[in-house]
Amino acid sequence: MGRLGDANLAIKLLTTRDESKAAEMARILDEENQRRKDIDQTTLKEALELMGQDVDLANDKAIVLSSSGWHQGVIGIVASRLVERFHRPTIMIAIDEDKGKGSARSIPGFHLYEALRECEEYLAQYGGHRYAAGLSILPEKIQPFREKFKKVSDKNLSMDDLVPKLLIDSELELDQINPELIRVLDLFAPFGPQNMRPVFLTRNLHVWGEPYVVGNNHLRLRVKKAGPVFDCIGFGMGDMIKLFSMKGAHIDLAYVVETNFWNDTYKIQLRIKD
Repeated sequence: MGRLGDANLAIKLLTTRDESKAAEMARILDEENQRRKDIDQTTLKEALELMGQDVDLANDKAIVLSSSGWHQGVIGIVASRLVERFHRPTIMIAIDEDKGKGSARSIPGFHLYEALRECEEYLAQYGGHRYAAGLSILPEKIQPFREKFKKVSDKNLSMDDLVPKLLIDSELELDQINPELIRVLDLFAPFGPQNMRPVFLTRNLHVWGEPYVVGNNHLRLRVKKAGPVFDCIGFGMGDMIKLFSMKGAHIDLAYVVETNFWNDTYKIQLRIKD
């Protein structure tokens, strides 16, 4: 809510004792959240279209995109999604008349704040840290800034740095996944940057039944190996459905173990990483 509107409404919802007011505030928050999602998806689509014009993935080691139609509240989310998809430092700039506001996200091995410091001659303001930053810039400075930022990234990143690396914490068999494992994993919470969920690997799994796509291109499937069957979800992986639909397919799967609350029931599921 805070990205597009007044975050105080969420606080009022949590503190009011009036059920009718709470219901109305919940409705408004739900509508605002759906609006944010719509803006998010539209911005992502436009960013991908712009990449076809402004980015050469064969040579560019960074992505800098700008548009006068973007909402400042979602460009950070979209920048993160482009980093996930293309594994390059990414800057999204929303232009509002005579000023631009940018949100930047990075990858391991590239210090974003230090890179912006090397480009500060083009920036009105900037701040942040190794992996995330914000900036202000005049619209006429965006193109020279883009060229300088690409040169800085080219100097500091190798082509090997642009290949995403997935660190596996441990190999695991499906029959080792149970409520006791969930309980132990929960002792390491809260998860987030610098304390990510453990990533496990299980080899030679059989795809059980037919995979299918749900929501916004999310892959759903079930896997089995000499015993229990587990539900899996791969966010944004719907395009890979043919790979998992091959008859008799056996796969090696990297995933995190989590619980999914659905129809008033908690169920263990595997969130696919690779």
